[in-house]
Amino acid sequence: MKASDVGVVLLLSAIGIIGFRPPFADYTFLIAGAGGLAVGTAVAVVAARFRLPAVLSVLAAIVAFFLFGTAFAVPGLGLLWVVPTLESLAALAVGAVFGWADVVTLQTPIGAPDYINVVPYTASWLVGFVSTTLALRWLGASRSVLRLAAVMIGPVLLYLGSILIGTDQAYFAGLRGIGFAGIALVWVGWRRRSQHTVAAESAKTLSRRKLGGTVALLASAIVLGTVAAVVIAPPAESRFVLREEIEPPFYPLDYPSPLAGFRHYTKVVPEEVQFTVEGMQPGDRIRLATMDAFTGKLWNVTGSETQADGTGAFALVGRNLPSPDFMTVDHESQVRITVGSYNDVWVPGVGYPTDIEFVAGAAAEAQDELRFNAASGSAMLLGGLREGDSFVVNSVVQRVPAADELSDVKVASVPLPPVYDTPDVVTAKAGEFAGGASTPAAILETISRTLSDTGFLSHGTASDSVASRAGHGADRIEELLTRSQLIGDQEQYASAYALMARSLGYPARVVMGFAPEFTDGQESVKVLGSDVTAWVEVAFDGVGWVPYDPTPDETDIPQDEIPQPKTEPQPQVRQPPRVESEDDELITPVELEESDSDDDELFGIPTWAYFVGLGILIPAAIVFLPMLAALAIKARRRARRKSAAAGHVRAAGAWEELVDQYAELGYEPPQRTTRVLTARELERQLGSDGSPLAALATDTDHAVFSGTDVAPEQTERLWTEAEGAIATARAAVSRSRRWLSRYRINRARKTRSRGSRQ
Repeated sequence: MKASDVGVVLLLSAIGIIGFRPPFADYTFLIAGAGGLAVGTAVAVVAARFRLPAVLSVLAAIVAFFLFGTAFAVPGLGLLWVVPTLESLAALAVGAVFGWADVVTLQTPIGAPDYINVVPYTASWLVGFVSTTLALRWLGASRSVLRLAAVMIGPVLLYLGSILIGTDQAYFAGLRGIGFAGIALVWVGWRRRSQHTVAAESAKTLSRRKLGGTVALLASAIVLGTVAAVVIAPPAESRFVLREEIEPPFYPLDYPSPLAGFRHYTKVVPEEVQFTVEGMQPGDRIRLATMDAFTGKLWNVTGSETQADGTGAFALVGRNLPSPDFMTVDHESQVRITVGSYNDVWVPGVGYPTDIEFVAGAAAEAQDELRFNAASGSAMLLGGLREGDSFVVNSVVQRVPAADELSDVKVASVPLPPVYDTPDVVTAKAGEFAGGASTPAAILETISRTLSDTGFLSHGTASDSVASRAGHGADRIEELLTRSQLIGDQEQYASAYALMARSLGYPARVVMGFAPEFTDGQESVKVLGSDVTAWVEVAFDGVGWVPYDPTPDETDIPQDEIPQPKTEPQPQVRQPPRVESEDDELITPVELEESDSDDDELFGIPTWAYFVGLGILIPAAIVFLPMLAALAIKARRRARRKSAAAGHVRAAGAWEELVDQYAELGYEPPQRTTRVLTARELERQLGSDGSPLAALATDTDHAVFSGTDVAPEQTERLWTEAEGAIATARAAVSRSRRWLSRYRINRARKTRSRGSRQ
């Protein structure tokens, strides 16, 4: 049995390993998982063969883990893909300890870091070693249910672990569940064979019955598993996986908003070279960060608590980045960027990057620190970029359609976070600037042209003729739009324009980057701090995010039209927020919602209660419904026999009931023989030759074959003696056999003999 036990452990573990597929980018995890299972199992087999003590067995398993781990889990770090190196050994150690946290916190599909495949390798290695050791050294020929369960703990944990670290998309859940349960139940059933010796003539009958039971069990498992997978399986959004419960350690909102540092480039480092770019094409701009959430104070990326897959969802990636699924490609670009005085976590690039490779500087050793947001095409390097870092960016660039091309195009339905504390003047000015335009493209173009034609550009530097306050919060935007003249720079104009578009219901976001001046054919471009800029992108259906530049170029601001402040000082009184009407409007809905929720709490059932109830009722139904069905069938069988019209039929029914219940308890009544021989065989199996079975068989034969009428008192006595013998047999077997007997239904053959009544 040892070889078959190990085979079952391997098969169950393999089903668990396959479940690791959803979070991984490719199938290399399968090589790692299968390799770990082979290594752990092989060490356990060798240790059992040479009877190594426990300490030496564990040490041998650890040595094998590191010796073969390079080839299976991190071949890219090994010498010739199989020979361990210091780097591959370190990756195995780090992956075994920290890889679990990375699997449940990194965005799927997971392609980095290099040690990520160490997770399935470690899990399968541990299960293979421990479970195989238990099967070979501890299980032996034992039929104990507890020992069988102990051997199965490892594969079960591996199966559950693959679910917990996976995603909400199940990977052949029904098929794997049916296979796992069927194999486990069949193995336990065949190992739990009867401990009582049976006659040689009954061996074939026993094997035939066990084979039939196995087929019935598998058929039931397939039917129940299929029904459960279709009917009661939870939807994807309701699946419990750890990655939905654990907050990723990287949180982009811990970093300041890029747009908040706009004036740093224009006032502090305007002439410093931020980075040098090679390979730019005419019309290209360098994107730094994309922001679509407005808090009333600043624009920033969307936090995960607001939108799980928004602009704040940065995933750990390798060189190959996910392709954008919402854009119209104009051309492909490849640039090399060498960092100068720039010092930040945001990685500059052209268009939407599809591949980023760090080739020089400290960043060349920090590829695993790269995080990428597929929704905005923004990238961040956790350690930040430093002078001397160099990287190559391959990307695709959005085509910018002409205004007339968008005349019949609708804005796209894109989920964006709400904006807060938008000044009332924004909505009023949006309607005023739009004029008579009717289509979304015409309205957006008219507002952008009005801002750029009537406004003035000022960075608030000493050389500017009129001061321009920094910032892009609600107060600064209100100041921009309420003064007699529009004065500001890209920070204010982009913020105001995006808020206007959002007030009209259009999906808009702010992009910050650099727009250096260069000539066609120029090999490299030095990007200065003064080249910083910001623009707005609006999503159009079937087109992508179309850029708009509302910032004016005019810097010659007329002095005489600037209103002068009054000389009489006024007391500074903090004005209350102008939301009196909104407060009144919000009172009733809030109170209604609270009262509704109170009613729900009195009469409703929480959602979690349904899942808990299903978790209890479904296993209970699987266990008890077959038992209740079997008990009903056996009760009907007994009632039919006991209520037969003829006395000799009732007498024969008492014996048939006894034989059926003995068989259901696990005894083996012989077939096609007399009642007396059956009684002797059952007495031998019961281990009590003095039992009344032989006398009961003789009395039953007399009642059946005597040819005289059988009195009701005689049949009642036979039934009473048969029920007493059944109770004796039931008390003589173990509790588990009594429990299993409730599921078994036996059909005794009618016993006939010479002179039987026709």
